[in-house]
Amino acid sequence: MAAPIPVLDAAGVNALLQKAFPDAPPAAFPTVVEVTPGRVKVVAPYRDGLLRPGGVISGPALMSLSDTAAYALVLAHIGDQLMAVTSSLTMHFLRGARPGDIHAEAEMLRLGRRNAVCEVRLWTEGRDRLAAQATVTYALPQP
Repeated sequence: MAAPIPVLDAAGVNALLQKAFPDAPPAAFPTVVEVTPGRVKVVAPYRDGLLRPGGVISGPALMSLSDTAAYALVLAHIGDQLMAVTSSLTMHFLRGARPGDIHAEAEMLRLGRRNAVCEVRLWTEGRDRLAAQATVTYALPQP
């Protein structure tokens, strides 16, 4: 099956995310850096407060970025439909994420009329050392 064609580029998705979350601090908010058919790449800047005891990035921070990356992927492919909402998020923590910018790559597994299913991979050290992987389903707004 061919990957869906995006309707927005990275700048367009970032603008929609700012519209959806107007009170989010810009310096701490993830940035969509690339949009391609069926995929997006997102980077969340490292900041104080992300670490848990043990010196690794907390699970809730990784889950939040997984959800944001999946939302960005959905918006990139359906456009200005801010009422797309998370209906499921399953997270697998693979290793501790060392301090540093968090990279996420989201891939569309299925884009249907009612929902979108995405896979998100996260890392801080390098793509070959994944820290976590998530499967995220979004319910899409119905006309």
